[in-house]
Amino acid sequence: MPDEKRGVLFGVAAYAMWGLFPLYWPLLKPSGALEILAHRMAWSLVAVVVILAVRRHWSWFRELLRQPRKLALLALAAVIITVNWGTYIYAVNTGHVVEAALGYFINPLVSVLFGVLLLRERLRPMQWAAVGFGALAVVVLTLDYGRLPWIALTLAISFGVYGLVKKQANVGAAESLTVETLVLLTPALAYLVFLETSGQATFGHTNPGHALLLAGAGLITAVPLLFFTASAIRVPLSTIGVLQYIAPILQFLCGVLIAKETMPPSRWIGFSIVWLALSVFTYDSISAARANRKKAALVETTV
Repeated sequence: MPDEKRGVLFGVAAYAMWGLFPLYWPLLKPSGALEILAHRMAWSLVAVVVILAVRRHWSWFRELLRQPRKLALLALAAVIITVNWGTYIYAVNTGHVVEAALGYFINPLVSVLFGVLLLRERLRPMQWAAVGFGALAVVVLTLDYGRLPWIALTLAISFGVYGLVKKQANVGAAESLTVETLVLLTPALAYLVFLETSGQATFGHTNPGHALLLAGAGLITAVPLLFFTASAIRVPLSTIGVLQYIAPILQFLCGVLIAKETMPPSRWIGFSIVWLALSVFTYDSISAARANRKKAALVETTV
């Protein structure tokens, strides 16, 4: 199989797993969102350490210890991803799957906006149009919900900031997740001990299947991340940009078809504007990528 085709399959697998997360978290009830989050932190570390042990890949750790700036960035990333994970688990387990999907639909637009505000990047006219449509959609959905769609905005902004911090750190996926979960391990274990001593813990107090599912939260965190990394190094960025919509589409379908969340006409209008924004954004990204490839090919032939 060609390397790029294999990369596309890895990408589809990663985003499909992320898209089906809304089916997993409700299985962990009666555990609350914070208990699930703490277990996800702890078991993610176990999963990624096992993966690194199988790969016999430890040399990076000593080198990273000599780079305090990268360690500080990964510690900051750990805090940010905690906000993202906790908000997402809360959203799914309280019947806000569709709003969570909205957060990941608008995340590319938020990332572009961060590029302008923080990295001083210049947007093309169609990118500005996409960002404008995205802002209009937020206004429409705010009127529909009767409040700011804070779950969607928290997910989009936190994941956008997380991406910026990880880009600055420039550390591999498994290595980064190891450090981030190490940072989170102490507060996670402290909270789990508190739940156990106060008689509020559910792990080991319901049935073995429930305990296995809580432990499995670490595996389903690590595996799609590794698939994504395998995809990112094999396919163009423009392809990743298209594949990333698989996750929120599946999340949206889970919310509407499985969780049976209500979708009044005004909400459909808001989501339609979001999808229009993403269509404009994707078309512009693909066109720009093609133009860059043609330009690079022309330079090669003239040289």
